[in-house]
Amino acid sequence: MSVLRNDTLLRALRREPTPYTPIWLMRQAGRYLPEYNTTRSRAGSFMALATTPSLAAEVTLQPLARYPLDAAILFSDILTIPDAMGLGLSFAEGEGPRFARTTADETSIRALAVPDMAKLRYVFDAVIEIQRALAHAVPLIGFAGSPFTLACYMIEGGGSTDFATVRRMAYARPDLLQHIVDVNTEAVAAYLGEQITAGVDAVMIFDTWGGLLATDQWRRFSLAPMRSVLEQLSGATARARVPAIIFTKGGGAWLDDLAQSGADCVGVDWTVDIGAARHQIGGRVAVQGNLDPVALLTDPETIANAAHAIIRAAGSSPGHVFNLGHGIVPLTPPENVAALVGAVHGHSNALSRQTSGV
Repeated sequence: MSVLRNDTLLRALRREPTPYTPIWLMRQAGRYLPEYNTTRSRAGSFMALATTPSLAAEVTLQPLARYPLDAAILFSDILTIPDAMGLGLSFAEGEGPRFARTTADETSIRALAVPDMAKLRYVFDAVIEIQRALAHAVPLIGFAGSPFTLACYMIEGGGSTDFATVRRMAYARPDLLQHIVDVNTEAVAAYLGEQITAGVDAVMIFDTWGGLLATDQWRRFSLAPMRSVLEQLSGATARARVPAIIFTKGGGAWLDDLAQSGADCVGVDWTVDIGAARHQIGGRVAVQGNLDPVALLTDPETIANAAHAIIRAAGSSPGHVFNLGHGIVPLTPPENVAALVGAVHGHSNALSRQTSGV
């Protein structure tokens, strides 16, 4: 693997000292950027954008052209795996993802199988194209949805505020939910493995809806599958070992479980006290987070103050990656993202110099 000109993120993920706190943002390539909207319009649809490697590479790189971020994240969608299973993914404007077919009955669930990774070749080709364009400037993060989060959309057929059908299945037919999750686990492991082979420098698992579950159910249907994915990735001797980030939205009560998952870094949402999280698990794993995305809808001074508070709370010991507690809100002014990146870099660098006595 070639040497990166900026490897600050990777060093932070390994809990090594860094001159400042690295920052990247969930959904940093997205609708808040005018250039993204232009490219999406040119593509004709979200699916066309996501499945055309040259366009996916283009939008992945757009935020890096604006801001001195410390990583790129592959532009794709967590639902590419169930789409490759034949569920028929589409995106209606203003309505989010929809599947033409669901896996809500026993027949469809028992018929599920890990998709041929060749159906996802466009993702791996995008990784190759992005890395070529990055030219070793910063790390590229690959990602997948957690096996349980994928199951939520597969069962409901789209988004939901509470995924009640899924949660009902966890009680009434746990065997069926287990089967979906088991298939998804093998698919996610294979998918992330292929991203690593294509050249990503780190991977992240988004457990977006795990926080809806009761604790015992989360450990069974969400945590255990993610552990299995991470074990399979770390055991793939033919692939280079890359750092892994795990993020359960609403998972603040389960930090110890997440720290023992096999991931190198635990992401936390904005409801978590990051100082307490660092004290609780920061000696074992890096911690990522955790500005409320809505803070970016305010003004540069408010944003800087909020960022400074998080950096101070996180402390000076190695292993903090600055991020939002979830994805950027589409209405975010681009100049506010610039203010955030500048505040994080500037304040953390000043604290680092102060701590080291420079």
